[in-house]
Formats: sequence, C-alpha cells, structure tokens
Amino acid sequence: MEYLGIQYQMKHTPKLDPSFIPFGVWREAYLKGAEKPIAIALERDKGRVAVHRTYVYGTPEMAEADYRYVERYVKFLLWSTGGFRIWVCGCSDLAQRLKADYTPGGKRDFDCTFFRQLYEQDLEVLDLPLEDCPAANEEAIPMGGHLDGCRIGFDAGGSDRKVSAVIDGECVYSEEVVWFPKLQEDPDYHYSHIVEAFKTAASKMPRVDAIGVSSAGVFIGNAPMVASLFIKVPRSNWDKVKTIYDRAAKEIGDVPIVVANDGDVSALAGAMGLGAGNIMGIAMGTSEAVGYVDKDQNVLGWINELAFAPVDLNEDAMADEWSTDIGVGCKYFSQDSVIKLAPAAGIELEQSLSPAEKLKVVQALMAQDDPRARAVYETIGAYLAYALVQYSQFYDLSYVMLLGRVMSGKGGDIILGLCNEILAQEYPRLAEKCKVMLPDEKTRRVGQSVAAASLPQI
Repeated sequence: MEYLGIQYQMKHTPKLDPSFIPFGVWREAYLKGAEKPIAIALERDKGRVAVHRTYVYGTPEMAEADYRYVERYVKFLLWSTGGFRIWVCGCSDLAQRLKADYTPGGKRDFDCTFFRQLYEQDLEVLDLPLEDCPAANEEAIPMGGHLDGCRIGFDAGGSDRKVSAVIDGECVYSEEVVWFPKLQEDPDYHYSHIVEAFKTAASKMPRVDAIGVSSAGVFIGNAPMVASLFIKVPRSNWDKVKTIYDRAAKEIGDVPIVVANDGDVSALAGAMGLGAGNIMGIAMGTSEAVGYVDKDQNVLGWINELAFAPVDLNEDAMADEWSTDIGVGCKYFSQDSVIKLAPAAGIELEQSLSPAEKLKVVQALMAQDDPRARAVYETIGAYLAYALVQYSQFYDLSYVMLLGRVMSGKGGDIILGLCNEILAQEYPRLAEKCKVMLPDEKTRRVGQSVAAASLPQI
C-alpha cells in the first residue's frame, strides 16, 4: 500500500472501510527514510513543556508527505498532551505552513478556539532553529488510591449522575439519578444536582473526610475549562462553572475535594483493580473518552482528548461535525463509528432514531449473530488494533481497558478478539507487552465513583 510516496503494510484491511490509512502504521514506514532532525515542543499550564524529537525528509519531492506527517503529528500531540504554545524547531517551511493553519479562521480554527478557552490565552505556533528547542519540563501527578476515612465519590455523566458513600474503601451506599446537564443553560441547575448528590451521600456516613469527582471535560485544578456537561452554559457565565465543584464542597464542610477527568478515573479504577500501572482506558460511548495512568499509577497532566486526535490519513474520511476535522478518533471508537459503518454493511437505520437508539438496533442484530452487524464490529476491531500501534508510540502501555456501551454484548467480544488477533499476527512484541482487555470483576467492583472517592488525600 502507498500514500504520498510512502509504502506501508497493513495485512488486515478493515472490512467495511478499505480506504482506511492508519496513521501509526504509515508513520513507522515514513520514518524509515526520514533523516532530517526536527523537534516539536508544546507548553501548557504551570510551565510544563513536552518535547518530541522526530525526522522529516526535507526534500522538495517529499514536501507534501513531510507536511502531512508533521501536521498530523502536531495535531496528535496537541490533543494528547495539550498546549497553548507550539514550537516547531528545525524546519522553517513546515513551521510557517503550520502557523497559517493554526490561526483564527484557518483550517484548525476549532483547535484555536478550544485551547484558548482551556488555557485562557491564544494558541500560537513559533518557528525556531533546532538548537533553540526549549527544554522538556514534565512531571507525573499522583492520583488517587486513597481509601481511608469517609469519602464521597461522584461520577458526573451526561445522562445520569452517580454518587457513592465510601468508608475505608467499602461502598456503603450508591445511587444513580437521571439528569439533563447538556440541555441546561443555567449553571445553578448543575450546582443544585451536585449539592443534592453530595448531601445524599453525606447522610449515609458519620462524617465526610474528602470528596472526589469524576467528570467529563478538561480541568485545570478543579475548574472545568472545557466540558460537554456545560455545553449550553454561555461563556459569559463560565465563572460559575469554574468554581462549581469547589462551591458544592463548601456546602458539606471544610473538606478536601479533587476533580479529575472521567477517562483518567477509569484508568485509575483499572489500576486499583489490577494493582498495576501503565494503563490506558478507552471508553467507546457517545464519543471516545481516554484516560491514562503511568507505571506508578500517576497521571501525566495530559488532556488525553484522543476523540479529536487523528487515527486515519484517508483524505475522504468522515468529518467530525464538531471539530470539522477528518479521520479523528471519535468517528472510529464511539457509537458514531457503528452508525457510520452500518449502511456499508447493508443495515438501514431510521433517521428519526437517536444515536443511542441506532446503536441498539445494531446491537440487537449482533445478538442474533447477523453477519452484517458482525462486519461492523470486525471493522472497529481492525481500527482499534492499528490505532493501538499509534497510541503505543506515545504512551507506555501494559494494559488497555475497553469500556463503554459499544463494547457491551457480543459486539464488544468481536472487537476485542479481532484486535488481539491482528496485534498477535502483525505486532507480536506489542501484543506480548500490552494486554487489551475488558474490565475484570475486581475492576468492576471498584467502579468509577469509588475510584473517584479515592482521589483526595486526607
């Protein structure tokens, strides 16, 4: 197979998507002939800087391949680590072209807006000589695993909220309540629900020593800077959102509270269940939610928003409606992927159905061993195998835990089985090092809200 003059190998073409070009596989082939060194550095909050060194060809005939590689490489780094300042060091032509894309109104306008809201400063691309590349400044952040005392664990989902009362690691009470946060413009709606959940859990314990929160979104400290739960809240009213969890905790008393991204808390739950680290959790639901803890079960301070990170270089890939980019994770590892692939499999879905209902139609067919549904899940299994090749180039992986409604039922077993089969055949070293799995019973018992409860240190 060939793309932009680079020959690459993929033995298991996704059944319903023969035009799929896995970025990680192509990247490996591209780098075999690239000899001109460059460096990419990204600065994010607290002066933290991630530095990645790589190579390009640097010749006129490979100019388009070079830019495609660097542009997708930077895009992946930006949505995995985060950042408001990007240094491209060692190739001025690539830096200037990238700078034009990452300007308001440019091709990456969505990215500019997102990271401006996240870090409250404009995203910028800087052109530097290779020898002037900034020094790396990274630190892992201890996360959770504290089970002493009386704790509240709160899991803020998009359709229901779950709270647990946890005493010395044992869940003594939990409840799930339906709510509609994504439809509400008034942050007081969210606040009242959060406080109600905290007070309910508090009433089941003799005291409250700490509160931990698992929530979708990107956080600086406990402040949600960008979060789908508050998507309807006007930015002019965002000050109430940024303080919402800290204010809610004050209703309970002077107790420590820690808020973390739900993907990271999922990875933490896996780490607590397995007693191990280097775990990535991938939840395939409404979108792709990813979290990661390192060998010491710490987080890296990365945003891990891989729903917006590229996995497919096919220039005719489906566009994501929100970010407007093509070939990004949310269209491959979510219910959107199932919906996208269904017509290619010969499954007609009523347009009047919600995305969740469309997924249920395909799941029902899979429960009856319909070969069309099987083809959908086999395609996602191939997507996943090749995406994990890419993810392993940036994350040290010992375990990948697959979660979310797409992974439920027979379809999830097919995704997992084919993914492991492809890795064993084509990437045996990765397959030996990294176990791709569904949550085991111990991890399920830990649960999201109990893992959240373990976040604060008393």
